[in-house]
Amino acid sequence: MTDQRVNHTIRRAKPSDLSGMIKLLGILFSIETDFVVDEGTQQRGLEMMLADGTNRCIMVAEINQHVVGMCTAQMLVSTAEGGIVALIEDLVVEDEWRGEGIGKELLLSAGNWAITRGVTRLQLLADRNNVGALEFYEKMDWEVTRMICLNKKSGTCGTPLSVLTTQSKLAE
Repeated sequence: MTDQRVNHTIRRAKPSDLSGMIKLLGILFSIETDFVVDEGTQQRGLEMMLADGTNRCIMVAEINQHVVGMCTAQMLVSTAEGGIVALIEDLVVEDEWRGEGIGKELLLSAGNWAITRGVTRLQLLADRNNVGALEFYEKMDWEVTRMICLNKKSGTCGTPLSVLTTQSKLAE
């Protein structure tokens, strides 16, 4: 192991990290086939995350002033838990730095950020075909649940309730 590999820093992301994080999301989304690499879209999402440091967190790994990894966390309310939970997303490390413990440190730092805010559960989604990621999460004591993820894009969600209410009033 070289000194360069030892000398990495895990810290909160800042706006100047955007280009490095967008590159990392490109790596991640090329693995996760449910997502599309679109730098403008990813930049908007990252800017939203950075704008709300109270309920959202992006942790980055930096080596020689270069962002080589990232992990995000967001607070949610869970009725099942009766409290706050955190959704962990976007854990990715550049290929060259995998196997150095950086992913583990990023995941732990995002988890610690959430735990200090009183979360009762951490949760994440993983691509079922990303065997390396699934093995990593298993080593980190994450449990597979019987839940599955479903999603629906906003353009296919149907008519918004406000439009239905307005149409109903017009019909009266």
